[in-house]
Formats: sequence, C-alpha cells, structure tokens
Amino acid sequence: MRLQFRRRRENRTDYNKRLGLLRSGKTRLVVRKTLRHYSAQLIDYTQQGDRVIAAANSLELKKFGWLLPTGNLPSAYLTGFLCGLKAKGKVREAVLDIGLHDSTKGGAIYAAMKGAVDAGITIPHSSEILPAADRITGKHIADYAEMLKKSDQAEFKKRFASYLKNNAKPEQIAKTFEETKKALLMKF
Repeated sequence: MRLQFRRRRENRTDYNKRLGLLRSGKTRLVVRKTLRHYSAQLIDYTQQGDRVIAAANSLELKKFGWLLPTGNLPSAYLTGFLCGLKAKGKVREAVLDIGLHDSTKGGAIYAAMKGAVDAGITIPHSSEILPAADRITGKHIADYAEMLKKSDQAEFKKRFASYLKNNAKPEQIAKTFEETKKALLMKF
C-alpha cells in the first residue's frame, strides 16, 4: 500500500481538483473563510511553488472604516473587492478556487468572487450562483436588526453585541458598506 500525501491524509487538499485548476493555466482566486474572517488571494502556479500576486484579509477593512464584524457576507464581498483592487494591472483573468469549502448558492465565497469581478478581474461564473445585491450590501442584516430592536431589546443586544461593542449601528450596515467601498476605490 502506498502512503498518501500528508495534506490528503489530513483532508486539507483535494489534489484532483487542484490539478484541474492548475491545468487551466490561469491565475487562481483562492477564497478561504474561518469563523470570523475571510481571505482572498490571487495565486499563480510556478515550478518552484505557488506565487501570491495579491492578497487581502477581512481584517484589513478596518483601515478603511469597516467597524463591523469581519465574518459576514458584506465583509466577504469587500475582501474580494480589495484583493481585486490590489491586483489591478497584474491580473486580468482568474478561476475561482474554493478548496474544500462547500459550494453554496449565494454564499460568502461567491460574494468574495463578485467583489473581485467588480474590481475588474474576469472570472467565469453563472449569475445564478451570486448572492443578491441587498445581501451583498448587508440590507438583510439591517432589516433584521431593526425588526429585533423594535420587538426585543434584550435579544437585539445579545445578537448584535459585537456591533455595539465597536459603537457601530447594525441598522446602518448598508451605509457603512458604501462608505468603505468608496474608501477602497479612493485608495486604489
């Protein structure tokens, strides 16, 4: 019996999927999520190993006025947008690499991809898989926060504690989203 690669044994890399992406010869947009953050990288394959062209992490959004939590769908979009802006002039076309994450229609992985596409990178995709515009801007979070604030103050404070801790108003997430996006465009 032949011993498998360590990353395959640990269920950290699907080498068949990776080989298919590498054979395309295109730059990969690698989007990864944790419980509280997102990262997006544009990576080229070379014989010596992968070379990162541009990278962005959702924590970087704080420099641009994003005081809200960095693990939600709007921050995923902004992270992809920031990565795409950083790669401006270096990358024109890429393929999406979601790794071992599940492909969920309208999910945050596709929100990050939409951000990179809006920044000017061509990535083949179907418009059906993308999240709705009101979810990308966080309108769904704002609507829920307003409803909860009117009906149950204790639950509102519990659910939006991380927002309130940073003196951010969850009802104004769409406004904060637009301001952060403008700040990103002004920087790049």
